[in-house]
Amino acid sequence: MVSPNPASAQTAAHGRAETPIAFIQAISAAYAQRGLRVDAALAKAQIEPKLLKKNNARVTAMQMELMSGIAMQELDDEGLGWFSRRLPWGSYGMLVRASLTSPTLGLALERWGRHHGLLTADIRVHVREHNGVATLQLDEAHDLSVFREFCVVSVLRNALGVACWLTDSRIPLLATHLRFAPPTHADSYRVLFDGPTTFNAATNCLQFDAGYLALPVRRDEAALQQMLQRALLLTVRPYRRDRLLVEKVRQTLAQHPEHSRNADDLAAWLNMSPRTLHRQLQEEGASLQQLKDSVREQRARLLLLRTRKPLKQIATEVGFSNEKSFIRAFKTWTGQAPDTFRQSA
Repeated sequence: MVSPNPASAQTAAHGRAETPIAFIQAISAAYAQRGLRVDAALAKAQIEPKLLKKNNARVTAMQMELMSGIAMQELDDEGLGWFSRRLPWGSYGMLVRASLTSPTLGLALERWGRHHGLLTADIRVHVREHNGVATLQLDEAHDLSVFREFCVVSVLRNALGVACWLTDSRIPLLATHLRFAPPTHADSYRVLFDGPTTFNAATNCLQFDAGYLALPVRRDEAALQQMLQRALLLTVRPYRRDRLLVEKVRQTLAQHPEHSRNADDLAAWLNMSPRTLHRQLQEEGASLQQLKDSVREQRARLLLLRTRKPLKQIATEVGFSNEKSFIRAFKTWTGQAPDTFRQSA
């Protein structure tokens, strides 16, 4: 969606050819709509023109990235002909920037959808939550004609890519629902979206665990500038890290200490095995002990600052068997004894 560095068009197109030629055909239609020839762009992306006549053909993700970026610049339209008015170069970067200061992903996606509506009224993107499931929905204001599939798939994948980037987290999909009939290349959707895909659905939407909406936005302006160099990678980058588990563990340790005595109890509460718990935390760059210490420290600080409870009682509430162990741990966390910390506040 947001364009890559056009200089990358000089690189070779590597990878498996799994992207439907239908999307390249849609880009070609955008050129025709403007009365322009697409041949030069195809050559730069190393796509043979004869492939446009083969409906079952595929191109690589790299070729798709190159072709999209070239077309966006030459047409000066990041919407690639989808909408009733062009989206000038930098439009989707502006959407990300407008969402960057949001405290949580939920608010960031709300802002992204609202600002997208300022760019075009042809579609509407919004997010809602119900029974623990987040739904990122795209509504079509009118018939998008030959651009329908390419537009819906691209915007939804871009919004999901932005969400993953903002939270630096993999967001696995529970389901993808699309209003159009299954295309001849429906098998490609196993690559385009993880989880099950349903065609001829009532709405166009992606569904995922609503817990991701509460994740904090982790990016800043400097990260945005770096990302914009090849922003189309947002739609294809497979994030391995899943930040939601860390937040779930942290929340359980804070709100349900009875389930945090050991890894077995905590894993059972989270409906996973202890081995899986440790492995996934390690993949996220965290450990159970680190999270326990973080939650205990935060709780201890609050009790020391906001109450006059004696240290022995605070130690028990924080999860230590005795006052000496608590004092020793607090010094390790903060460099201060609890009494000193309380008096200096």
